[in-house]
Amino acid sequence: MLDLPPHEVPSPPRRLLQALAMKRGWIGWEASVVKPWLDRRDALGEDGRGDPRVLLRVDEFPHARAFDSAGRFGSDHFKRFHAVLAEAGIPYLLAITPRVSRDYLDPEIDESRPLEDAEIEQLRTLAGEGVTFALHGLDHRTRHASPRRHSELCGLPPRELTERLDRALATFAELGLATPVFVPPFNRFDAGQHAALAERFEVVCGGPESVRLVGFSPTPARWGEAVYLPSYPPLYGRAGEVAAEVERLASLEAALWAPATLHWGWELDDESAALKRLCRVLAGRAAAWRELSAAATHSR
Repeated sequence: MLDLPPHEVPSPPRRLLQALAMKRGWIGWEASVVKPWLDRRDALGEDGRGDPRVLLRVDEFPHARAFDSAGRFGSDHFKRFHAVLAEAGIPYLLAITPRVSRDYLDPEIDESRPLEDAEIEQLRTLAGEGVTFALHGLDHRTRHASPRRHSELCGLPPRELTERLDRALATFAELGLATPVFVPPFNRFDAGQHAALAERFEVVCGGPESVRLVGFSPTPARWGEAVYLPSYPPLYGRAGEVAAEVERLASLEAALWAPATLHWGWELDDESAALKRLCRVLAGRAAAWRELSAAATHSR
């Protein structure tokens, strides 16, 4: 049984206060998710103790900097990242886009390219190996120059939003690739856009940047017809940070759902040492994403 508290979007001033409180550590993963869960654990009986059920999310493929697919963030480098997870038998969700921007941080440059044959083949191989996919926007290009406002979606009129989502979904449908989850580029979308997302996806993800726009939420939560699954530090970070937190949760016997997020481009500089450590920690604790969907459906 999956107990999903409802997510209610606070007023804009309260969202700002929540974002500030999260920066100061007053609310967040530990204070607002783990501690309340431990406080009521005894009421859960046998289901209350055990290993955490970690839902591993990986952003993103193709990499947002992979317009030059032969460069540092191209497919060959991702293959090495995936091989570490595959060898360890770790299930994960991969956020994917059907187009790659020439410069995803410059809203004035709208040039993008479609997926290359090698990238399509890589995605089909991953699907055959059990990787779950999430749509990560159309091209991951920001509409706003300020780093504090980076977003592909924020400010889009409803029609442009749905056209963009449906175009991306149609591209992957033609390739035979299902994307039942949505990972917003830059973790940012407007609260009023959620209804369109919930119509198309079983799970809508988020991250630290989401708090300012849609409010802080326990995770997972029920928001409309979809599961809302934000990921917060220290489970949102580098592999070493995530590994340390999973070890701590295991020592507490905190058998809760724990959404963790990696950016594979951040894991290229230590010959995958931290990633391999994380895989050892996740052995027997990483949950398949279909388990979340099944539990959420049962909770209805």
